[in-house]
Amino acid sequence: MINDHDVSVLNGLITTTLDSMKGFEDAAEDAKNTVFATMFADFAHERAQVVAVLQAEVRELDGEPEESSSMLGAAHRGIMDLKQAFAGKSDKEIIEEVERGEDHIKAKFEEALMDADLQPTTIAVIEEGFTSVKAGHDQTSALKRSMN
Repeated sequence: MINDHDVSVLNGLITTTLDSMKGFEDAAEDAKNTVFATMFADFAHERAQVVAVLQAEVRELDGEPEESSSMLGAAHRGIMDLKQAFAGKSDKEIIEEVERGEDHIKAKFEEALMDADLQPTTIAVIEEGFTSVKAGHDQTSALKRSMN
């Protein structure tokens, strides 16, 4: 039996995580330092894994998982055109942009974890994803601080 609330929350996280993954892919392509480029590519890969786990849980709940990033994320990329935003920017500026995105995804996962209406199995899946999200957030924050 489908649990519409859990599916909705999970699909929201999938969309946000896809936005994050695309942001990391763009950052990886545009970072000048190969260490940063590799790190961002690794983060994008980790986000893809989080998406797969969240999508599997939506299917387990008999829901239809999101497959694409958000309109807001697309609009953000369109307005800013992250490719253009990153192109010509220093690695420090790219890292600052990435950290803003990391603050957003971390807040979305924290908000979901406080949702008392979610089933325990859904919360467990969100906690698993949050472990990766928090690690990425903390690494980009530390990287930003080291650049100052």
